[in-house]
Amino acid sequence: LNVYYEATSVLLREQDFYDLTRAYLERAHAQNVRHAEMFFDPQSHTERGVPFETVISGIHRAQFDARQRFGITSKLIMCFLRHLSVDSAMAALKESLPFRDWIVGVGLDSAEAGHPPEKFTRVFEKSLAEGFLTVAHAGEDGPAEYIWQALKKLMVSRVDHGVRCTEDSHLVETLKARQIPLTVCPLSNVKLRIFDDITGINLKYLLDLGLCVTVNSDDPAYFGGYITENLLAVQSALNLSYDDVYRLTRNSFRASFLSEGEKQTLLTELDVFCSHNAPNT
Repeated sequence: LNVYYEATSVLLREQDFYDLTRAYLERAHAQNVRHAEMFFDPQSHTERGVPFETVISGIHRAQFDARQRFGITSKLIMCFLRHLSVDSAMAALKESLPFRDWIVGVGLDSAEAGHPPEKFTRVFEKSLAEGFLTVAHAGEDGPAEYIWQALKKLMVSRVDHGVRCTEDSHLVETLKARQIPLTVCPLSNVKLRIFDDITGINLKYLLDLGLCVTVNSDDPAYFGGYITENLLAVQSALNLSYDDVYRLTRNSFRASFLSEGEKQTLLTELDVFCSHNAPNT
């Protein structure tokens, strides 16, 4: 993460944010991603004097151009850096309000340990009041208790990572009953030593329990790969079946912040594809 934050220092102009976002969306399109929901951390840039408008204008322009050229849709989630103060997060939220239509939700990211979700309760209450959806990194290197806090204090629609939910059986049952999505990032989990290696990831276990678990990339340029690399890694290491991969893909559309109509269109397309490509055994 220290290397990541150091590298952000080269992002200064609107065109820089456009180029970065466009490069990501073009890469995602090449891997057959149909829809992406991307995090951005404005505090990483405003803290060093780059205007909020510069950041989001470049990103938004790239989203529009990528949809026009490649057909890939995307939504933007503004994350608060949990190692910074609540006041800093609240300032970022206030700066975002003129661009409300460009942002679907807010989240909580960066180093989790020692920075419980409840620290940002007031910021998330304000975000919800402004009409944002909410998500939060919880239960990656932080304990299962952080997932409870994200659910109860931040009222999240989905939990980012969440792999340590298995420390609490009641939490697992709650996540299953409510079908709260978990955005698991396998290669990142290994790179950050949440699991020693890819075979130790509990993705298949969570899937078989009936949780709405999905596969995602996390800072892919730093943590080992984009979406295809993550899917190939877990399919091989965990011996996932065709049906397992289908369920993971279906879950990803269900977990998205697309409209119900948009979700159904993609789910129907997925089912048609799978009906023509499923193996005989």
